Amino acid sequence: MLALREEEFVLASQLAGASDARIIVRHLIPSVAGHIIVISTLAIPGMILAETALTFLGIGIRPPLVSWGTLLRDASNIQTLAHAPWLLAPVGAIVIAVLAFNFLGDGLRDATDPYSVV
Repeated sequence: MLALREEEFVLASQLAGASDARIIVRHLIPSVAGHIIVISTLAIPGMILAETALTFLGIGIRPPLVSWGTLLRDASNIQTLAHAPWLLAPVGAIVIAVLAFNFLGDGLRDATDPYSVV
């Protein structure tokens, strides 16, 4: 945002008599929206993994609430896992969710990058 406010199209809008709010809404936000979307989709997997790890270690969400970390903590016992191997299903869900958000963010980054080679 700070770099874009020094561009020529912002100066041209100011010289044309546009208010600051109009310049922000009509010119700056659409120019930055793609970057914000890409950054947020690439940050979500890190948040998922951080919440899962903290809950698995006992620092995050407590057991009455359900989280991938609490489900994995239940699966950490070998004896329980021998009788119920389906308790490892959250591992697959975590891997799929993290990869899906990474691929989505990567695809959006390629789509919004004006300098990408197709």
